[in-house]
Amino acid sequence: MIQFRLDRRSGMPVYRQLVDQVRQALQLGTLQPGDQLPTVREVVGQIAINPNTVHRAYRELEQEGLVQGRPGQGTFVQRSLVSVAPARQEELRAELGVWTRRAGEAGLDAGAMEALLRSCLEDLERGVQR
Repeated sequence: MIQFRLDRRSGMPVYRQLVDQVRQALQLGTLQPGDQLPTVREVVGQIAINPNTVHRAYRELEQEGLVQGRPGQGTFVQRSLVSVAPARQEELRAELGVWTRRAGEAGLDAGAMEALLRSCLEDLERGVQR
């Protein structure tokens, strides 16, 4: 089951953080069709937020067809977002782990690493090769 994390300093709305974490888990294969999301009560107890915030996040995920709420039963994953085989994802994750260690040794903190990665992704989207 997914364990939500909350970054109150990010400036990102809490419901959006929940939605993004579910999407990430679906992309990584951590959540699979049929899996149950934590109940609203569990999420509220886990990260101390307003129940309406959880409802809003789950409603958005439901509108996207990613989850389905079942009255009296909970909210369940409807479809996966995995686009790469899990074994290949692990291979890429290991390579990224080497890169992040090297970046840390070079003096980059998490924010600088993230900015560099975003820059590379933007280049990729624009078709820029370096």
